[in-house]
Amino acid sequence: MTATAPQANHALIKSLTYTMFMMFAMTTDSVGVIIPEVIRTFHLSMTAAGAFHYASMSAIAVAAIGLGFLADKLGRKRTIVLGLILFALNSYLFVIANSYAFFVLLLIVSGASIGIFKTGALALIGDISGSTMEHTSNMNMVEGFFGVGAIIGPAIVARLLLGGVSWKFLYVIAGTICAVLILIASLVKYPQTMKASAEPIDLKRTMHLAKNPYALGFSLACFLYVAVECAIYVWLPTYLKSNAPSSAFMAAYVISIFFILRAGGRFLGAWVTAHWSWTTILVVFSGAILACFLGAMFGGPNATVYLLAFSGIFMSVIYPTLNSKGISCFPKSEHGAVAGVILFFTCAGAALGPLAMGAASDYFGGLKAGFVLATVFAALLFIGMLYNWIANPTLEVLQRSDASEYGLVDPETLKA
Repeated sequence: MTATAPQANHALIKSLTYTMFMMFAMTTDSVGVIIPEVIRTFHLSMTAAGAFHYASMSAIAVAAIGLGFLADKLGRKRTIVLGLILFALNSYLFVIANSYAFFVLLLIVSGASIGIFKTGALALIGDISGSTMEHTSNMNMVEGFFGVGAIIGPAIVARLLLGGVSWKFLYVIAGTICAVLILIASLVKYPQTMKASAEPIDLKRTMHLAKNPYALGFSLACFLYVAVECAIYVWLPTYLKSNAPSSAFMAAYVISIFFILRAGGRFLGAWVTAHWSWTTILVVFSGAILACFLGAMFGGPNATVYLLAFSGIFMSVIYPTLNSKGISCFPKSEHGAVAGVILFFTCAGAALGPLAMGAASDYFGGLKAGFVLATVFAALLFIGMLYNWIANPTLEVLQRSDASEYGLVDPETLKA
């Protein structure tokens, strides 16, 4: 169980958490704008330049699964501050970096630090929520701010480049925001999460949790979702270069539209998930995503650009809801480790999904094959959500969590 922090701190803690997610999204989701500059500067192949995406994603995944238990062992606050300090120091080193290998090394450290403070922040959400339903609502808000960062970051890079300033200063900006967050987070009183048992809090326990059917099921669902999402913002611009739609505006701003709709939908999702059955929401929205991909594959370039851009509104609620419900199946004292497991699969999907699409496209001679593979991922996700809606396998465990972790016994609060 979690000791309650002074209520006055909760609003500030939430604001800090929202800003953290926005800040790291500014860097990770700007890679699409940075890669062309890196290719031009270092004369890299596409495969080598892709390391700017894979290096950080892989590092986040490894840190999440390997160090996620720190949020349970050291506490949320210490883990978050530790990750933020590493991220801030590493961000300022981008200014002096001048080689491809150095940049990749910095991206690895950056990813590892994100993995540390993100698992701490994800675990913290359970501490400041009053029920599993509120947990899902808060998670949608957090991911909404992540979506805002995904919009702001590329815009900052574009503005820097227009002004003749290196993209490296994006990390200086992020590092400075991070320094302010460290100062505030150090002064704020966080809820204290107590160990539920004498079981050692270490990597071995995390690996044991990874075998749990609830952790594994939600992790695989997150893997599929992220593979589908990455298909759009990693490969759609390249696909449209050889399959141009009639609207030049849509071709130029399709990813921006996608990110705006995804961010806006997550803020709306914070309200939707508090008023509607989450199992129904997931099956309807995953079905809509599949319909968008099927329409794009059987339609022409015009159908593709509009359907995949507007799929962002349907994608918005999927990941934060899956993440929240997966974490909520476990006691708060294990939220850090479980968040690490789910984050590992999330980053694996972000790295392996686009990689598999690229490989399929190379083998079959065109990106159409890659998007067919992404459609298969979307179909598998929909099947999983359909099963979840029909069988509702987590109903009882979430009800027990509401009772044991949040002290709720009202049947209305415990609805699916």
